Parts: sequence; C-alpha cells; structure tokens
Amino acid sequence: MNSPDAKSKLNPNLKPLLPRDADKDIIINWLKSETHNSKQPSILSIVGMGGLGKTTLAQHVYNDPKIHDAKFDIKAWVCVSDHFHVLTVTRTILEAITNQKDDSENLEMVHKKLKEKLSGRKFFLVLDDVWNERREEWEVVRTPLSYGAPGSRILVTTRGENVASNMRSKVHLLEQLGEDECWNVFENHALKDNDLELNDELKEIGRRIVEKCKGLPLALKTIGCLLRTKSSISDWKSILESEIWELPKEKNEIIPALFMSYRYLPSHLKKCFTYCALFPKDYGFVKEELILLWMAQNFLQSPQQIRHPEEVGEQYFNDLLSRSFFQQSSFVGIFVMHDLLNDLAKYVFSDFCFRLNIDKGQCIPKTTRNFSFELCDAKSFYGFEGLIDAKRLRSFLPISQYERSQWHFKISIHDLFSKIKFLRVLSFSFCSNLREVPDSIGDLKHLHSLDLSYTNIQKLPDSICLLYNLLILKLNYCLRLKELPLNFHKLTKLRCLEFKHTKLTKMPMLFGQLKNLQVLSMFFIDRNSELSTKQIGGLNLHGSLSIKELQNIVNPLDALETNLKTKQHLVKLELEWKSNNIPDDPRKEREVLENLQPSNHLECLSIRNYSGTEFPNWLFNNSLSNLVFLELEDCKYCLCFPSLGLLSLLKTLKIVGFDGIVSIGAEFYGSNSSFACLENLAFSNMKEWEEWECETTSFPRLKWLYVDECPKLKAETHRRLKFHLCPLVNIPIIHCDFLEYVKIEGGCDSLTIFPLDFFPKLHPLELVRCQNLRRISQEQTHNHLMELFIVHCPQFESFLSEGSSASLVGAENLKLLLKLMQVLFPSLTLLGIVDCPKVEMYLDEGLPLNVKHLCLSSFKLIASLRETLDSNTCLERLSIENLDVECFPGEVLLPNSLTSVHIYDCPNLKTLDYKGLCHLSSLALYDCPRFECLPAEGLPKFISAGERLLTGCSVIR
Repeated sequence: MNSPDAKSKLNPNLKPLLPRDADKDIIINWLKSETHNSKQPSILSIVGMGGLGKTTLAQHVYNDPKIHDAKFDIKAWVCVSDHFHVLTVTRTILEAITNQKDDSENLEMVHKKLKEKLSGRKFFLVLDDVWNERREEWEVVRTPLSYGAPGSRILVTTRGENVASNMRSKVHLLEQLGEDECWNVFENHALKDNDLELNDELKEIGRRIVEKCKGLPLALKTIGCLLRTKSSISDWKSILESEIWELPKEKNEIIPALFMSYRYLPSHLKKCFTYCALFPKDYGFVKEELILLWMAQNFLQSPQQIRHPEEVGEQYFNDLLSRSFFQQSSFVGIFVMHDLLNDLAKYVFSDFCFRLNIDKGQCIPKTTRNFSFELCDAKSFYGFEGLIDAKRLRSFLPISQYERSQWHFKISIHDLFSKIKFLRVLSFSFCSNLREVPDSIGDLKHLHSLDLSYTNIQKLPDSICLLYNLLILKLNYCLRLKELPLNFHKLTKLRCLEFKHTKLTKMPMLFGQLKNLQVLSMFFIDRNSELSTKQIGGLNLHGSLSIKELQNIVNPLDALETNLKTKQHLVKLELEWKSNNIPDDPRKEREVLENLQPSNHLECLSIRNYSGTEFPNWLFNNSLSNLVFLELEDCKYCLCFPSLGLLSLLKTLKIVGFDGIVSIGAEFYGSNSSFACLENLAFSNMKEWEEWECETTSFPRLKWLYVDECPKLKAETHRRLKFHLCPLVNIPIIHCDFLEYVKIEGGCDSLTIFPLDFFPKLHPLELVRCQNLRRISQEQTHNHLMELFIVHCPQFESFLSEGSSASLVGAENLKLLLKLMQVLFPSLTLLGIVDCPKVEMYLDEGLPLNVKHLCLSSFKLIASLRETLDSNTCLERLSIENLDVECFPGEVLLPNSLTSVHIYDCPNLKTLDYKGLCHLSSLALYDCPRFECLPAEGLPKFISAGERLLTGCSVIR
C-alpha cells in the first residue's frame, strides 16, 4: 500500500470548523496581509499539543475561498511527518507543486527544478506535521523556496515551539477549547443521526465526561461518537466512572478518552483498528487496499457467509470512520489516522507487532506476529535473520510512505519460507534482489495475500498453484514477467489479481474457473476468441477492468460472451485494440464494439485503437447514464463523433488521435443544452482537425480546456472559438499553430498568465472578465495579431520583460506599459487602454506603426504620447473618455491621418481646439455636461452634418 501521490487532489468537502473560526480568520488575514518585499517567504506555525486540531484548521484555511484575494499563483500541501529527510521533503514539495511524480535522487537537481517552478511566482505552501528541530536541515529545504515572489507564505503545523523557532517562524498557539466550545463539539458528535434527547441527568453526566477530555477536540469527537451508540443513563454512567480516566500518565501518553473509545469497540472492529499499528504516522490509507489486508487476516466474517468479505470490510471501515478512528485526509479518497490514535493502536498491539525503527533495537522478538518497515529504513537494517525465529509470524509488510525506493532482503528467501509456515500476508514489493521466487513458497499453506509488485521476477514457480487459500495476488510493475503458471486455475479462492505494467499478453487456460475472482486488473483476448470471451463472461468482477487485444475477436457474436452488460459492479472499463490495427471490415469492428456494451452502472470508460468508422449508439443514447469520465484515444478511422453532449453526467472528456476528424459540428452536441456537467475537456494529436463549431449554450460548467498538437485548427469569421464558461481552472491550448481566434469570457478565476506565444496565427484575442489574469507572456513577434482585448480583468498588472498589449479595459492594477510594442505587434491595428487608473507611463518607443484605432481614458497616457502620436501615419480613429481637461486636444499633436474623434464622459471639457482637429471628417461628443462652445473657427470643413454628434452636452453656443 502506498501513500497518496503528489498529484492527488485536495479534498474541498470538509466538515464545518465551528470552534476554530477565530483562529482561521487570524491565519487568513496573515495570508492576505501586505508583504514588505522580504526575499524570504513569510512563515507562520500553528503550534499545539496533539489532538487540538492543527491539521484540521490548516485544511480549512487551505480550502477557504477568501484566500483567493491573496492571489497566489501556486498552492501546495505537503505532509512532512517525523521522517524529515531533506531530499524526500524537497522532492515531495516539488511533486505537490507540479502535480507530477519525480524520481530524482540528486538534491541539487531537485533544488534546481523547484527553483525554476517557484521563481517569480507567489506561492502558498502548507507543511503539515513537522517534527524536525535541526535548523541546518530546514535551511537546506528553504533555499529554493526563497525564489518565490514577495508575498509567498508557508503555513506549518507542529507540536513543538522549538520547531517553529528553528524555522524562524511566527507562532500561532492553538489553545484548548473553552467549556462551551467543548460541549458543542461533544453534543454535535454524540447526537449526530441520533434520536436521543438529552434530559437533565444525561446532560450533567455528559458535561462531567466533557471535563475529562481536557479541551481536546479529538478526545471530544471520539468519546462523543462512542456515546452516540449508547442510549441509557447506565451506559453513560459506566463510561463516566471507568477506571480508564485515571490511567497513569507517567506510564504512557495515551489519552484516556481515546482508550475508552477503543475499549468499547466491538471485537471485530478492535482487530481491524489495531492492525493499523503496522503503518507509520500520517500514512495515507486507501480504503480498498486496507480492506484486502483485513480480509487476508480473516477479520471479515459474515454469518452464514451471507455477504462478500469486501462488503463486510466496507461496513467495518465505515464504522471506524463514523467513530473518528479514521478521518478523511486533505486528499480525495485518502484517509488518515490521527497520530494519537496511531499511538493507541501501537500501544494495544505492542506484544504482537514490530515496526522497524519505531520499536527499540534491531532485534526482532520471537513473539512477533506482524512485522512492517518503511522502505527507507530497510536500507540500513541487518536484522532480517531474526524473522526466522519468529515462527508465528503472520504479516511481512514493506510500506512505501513517501518514496518508491528499492530495498534489499539480506537473507535467503528460501530460508524464510521454510521456517515460517503461518504467514498470511507476504509482500516483497520494491525488493531489488528478488529475481526468482523459490519453489518453497508452495509450503505457505496459510498464505492469503502475496504482493510481488515492482520486482524483477520473470515467472512464477508452478508451486504457487499449491497456495489453495490465496485470496490476493499482486504483480504490478513486474516489468519482466511474461506468463502465469499453467495450473493457475487451481487458485480457486483467489478474489483479487492485479498485474498492471507487465509483459503478460495472454491468460492461462481454464482461467474462467476462478469463480471467486472479484478484482481483475486486465484480461487479454486470445486468438481463440470464443473460448477467451466465455472465460471472462462467467466472472462477477468489481471495480476496474481493462480488456486488451480485442482485434482477436473474429466473430462479433463472441464479444457478447463477455457479458459486460450484466457486470453491474464494474465502475471503470478500458477497451483496447492493438495499436496500428488495420481493419479488414470496419462494420465488423463496429459490431464488436456494439456487443461490448457495458452496464449502465459504469462511471469511467476508455476506448483505445478502435478501428471502426463510427461508434455504436450505446455510447450516447442514455445507456451510460452514470458515466462521468470518457477517454477516446487513437480511433484513427472514425469520421465523426457521436453526440457525446447527451452524456448528462459526464465531467471529463479526453479525445486523442482522431486522424479522420476535420470538423466538429452539431453532431458532437446532440442538443441545445449539451455537456451539462462537463468540467474537463481535452483534445490532443488531431492532425486534420480544422474547424470547431462551438455552441454558445454548451459547456456551462467547463473548468479546464486543453488543446494540444492540433496543427490545422483554425476559425473562420462565422465559426469563432468562443468559450462562455464558468470560472476556468486552466486553459492549456498549445501547438495549435493555425488557430486564428480565441475568446475567453466569464469567470476564468484561476487564469493568471496567458501564453500568447502558443498562438502565432491569432488575429483577434479577447480575454473578458478573467478576474485573476495578471499578465500575458510573450517573447516572439506576432505579425498576425490585429486585435487584442483585455476587458474587465481587474488584476492585470503588466507584461513580462518583452510583452505588451492592445486593448485594456478595467485593468485596475495595471501600472506600466512596457516597450517593444512596435517590434512585438507590428500588425496591430487597434489599441485600447480604458479604466486602468494606475497606469503611470508609456515608454517613448511610441505606438505600433499600423495602429488605426486608439482608445484611451487617461490624460496621462495622452500626455505621455504627445511626442510620438503625431508621427503615427496610420492612426485614423481616436476614442477618449474620462479626461479631466477643459480644452482638447491642447498641446497634444494629433497626426494628419486622423479622421475621426469620439469623446465620452469628460465632465470638465468646455471647448475644442480647432488647430488640432482641422483634418477631421467625423466628430462625436457624449456626456460632456459643461461643454460650452465649438471652436471660433467652426468645425473642420470635412465634417458634414451627418458626421457630427453632440449628445449630453447641455450648453452649446
């Protein structure tokens, strides 16, 4: 089992944080406070004893919408824990920031990557559960963090003030809860989903129990959850008067309320909870993985075997979750156990559990039943031979917490197998020197779970088929493994088989006899497709399944034998043909896919290398009513898309490698209100795609748009790419060299930088109401760009060192327009700068030479252009507004090419200067209430009555 990857998404669905609102506001105000240009990021440490809710508070701060006001370019969460290894922590920060796995073992390289990612960018980083007190190690970690932009923040949670001091951090001490706050927390958990009403006697008992929790939220939650299952006064009194409250503190650090909650657990839940003592603190549990381990230990029992073990495990886990023995972590789908509960599990299970580097000494006691170690600890451990004397050992479990490093087993594996006969859980995952599994593994008759993932084995011995009690077999990332044993079908109790990323290309004969199999990572269709499909058809599979080599199905009727439509417990399905498969008959290919119709319970579907020309109707006719994820990849012969917009719950759509698609039109949508729930949309490697008709009512919830390697994509005037979106999270549109028009309008709250260089053929670009857009990145000349609109983007500040702009409206933070506009925008014909009150100067290179229409709303801008404006021979139209002048144009010299002037909302304008306007042919004034008279010379002779407009000018002589 592995901890969550850095790319795991943070969980936004946290429970309310009622007792800590004041603390949260203080921290949020710190995040939003003005920076003083310090080169180092500001650090704040939440300090308090275990169980006070430091991590929970940090989670709520991290997810609070109010921190959007702080305008962080990067947010990242890293759990540090008590293993503070400089390389590991730094690499984990890098992975959290990039959302990508990094395997670098060189600290200098990791520092360089992190520096590049953070340079000039304002970041917010949470370092959760820090224990390290060695200042010199922290200084090494902090080095690349100092390259972030001013205003960057690091929030730390720790139990020790020494930790905060060594990090040179501000301190926010988290206090124990007050009396009323304690009662509210207790009552919220004790009465949740419960019809129990507290009479005066129960309230009095409850308040006395609350006093014993000493203001610790964790203690209040767990004891409240316990009392939720007790309804009588005698039960509450029994808990109040328990001797556990008087547990001697000098004997251990276990909080009595937690011990009490454990004491009252049913016996089956006690076993499941204490088994978690094998895992390190802050470990990220995946529910399904933990349930498999419980299953292997025979913890999951159902009377008369009415329910499957997986269902029983689900109930046990949820029971422990509801009692606060587990809690949802910051990452979606990952659960954690509080440090103090981990201590409790270890305390209770200490006689039967040995966790390397936690238990003192290097000698493994003979009484050890369960042995675990983190991969990083095994590198320097030479005491594995002690395991041979632990003859009642049931679990041997290497654990990958933050890294995927290899470890070396320093004794004979054969000796281990020959001496230890009672193993139920055995894992050699990531063992670097395991190249061959000895035949003696067949002697482990009690073995229920075997994990050989990430090893160098090439085959399994035939003796493995003697493990008649085996329930779980994992062979993931055994990159040299080519086949499974011939008698594999004899493992009739097998419930879980995983072999992702191996060299396996076929299934063993009689595989269909494994009737108890619930989890199967993938299945290969043999050339005898009828027999092959029947084997999978008889299995009641759950979870995820990938079916490969579908080109081997000759008769489309054989595809029906898979019975996918009846497999209601499958939630994720991948259908894959061989790459570069050339079809003999596209109609046959369609019939095969038609007969592979899955159940309507399916949530995720991927189809790869399909060689038909069209898709079956079940993909869009409401047969997949629960589908939320769809990936269509390398379907090179498809000529048009089905009406995917009719998939009403679809949230993510990825389309890759459709060589036959030239245009996407109405058929893609299927209705006027299509893609109602779609949040993520990606197109990639569409070599012939030219046109996209975007329906304005489609994509109402789109947050992420990705377009890559679509070299012919363009947009005609009547087919413009307009995205009327809800707040966008990300818009990577790259390598679309022929895209001519992009408009992004509405929300776009997380778009901070627009990469103009990705669009060398853009004519107009419009960015409207992008609330956090700060700049446009540009280093190349853009000969084609003629119109660029930035409208009501209040945070827009500037361009990068070689960037510039065209039309700016409502960019309240814009201060400086930089140089090189003539070089970078030689074809620009329209330039507008409106409602940008902080603009201070415009450097003297002047306007791009081809600008024909100029819109301004600041006299500073006009004044700064006075030396160069008259030299522009192309300027034809000038629009100005909100100028605080009495006479226009005054000292500003207008070019002779200018033919039209429009003046708006100038409250102090009284008169016009004929000398500067004599060459005009059109003049308009709007809402200039103090305007008194036209020039004494009259209007320029080229202005006809029809080209003159004066409105909102109340006094005219």
